[in-house]
Amino acid sequence: CLDGEGKVHEFDSKWRTDDCNDCSCSSSGIGCCTSYMTPVDYNEEKCESIFNKETCSYKVVEKDDHSKECPVHSWVG
Repeated sequence: CLDGEGKVHEFDSKWRTDDCNDCSCSSSGIGCCTSYMTPVDYNEEKCESIFNKETCSYKVVEKDDHSKECPVHSWVG
C-alpha cells in the first residue's frame, strides 16, 4: 500500500500517522480512522478543549485556569 505521504506499507501492517490517525494496509487498500475521542458535551462558555498531539488526546479545561479540568458528559470518535 502507498499512503498519502508516499510511504510504502506491507499488507497486514498497522501504523499511526502524525495527525493521530490509526491506519492499516490490506489487499483491498488502506483504511484509516481517528485514534482519539472528541469531547462534545461540556460547558463551552466556561471551558475549552485542547488537543495534545503527543498523546493524541483532548483535555477539557477552564478557559481562565488551564489547571482545572471540566467535566465532559459525552465523547465521540
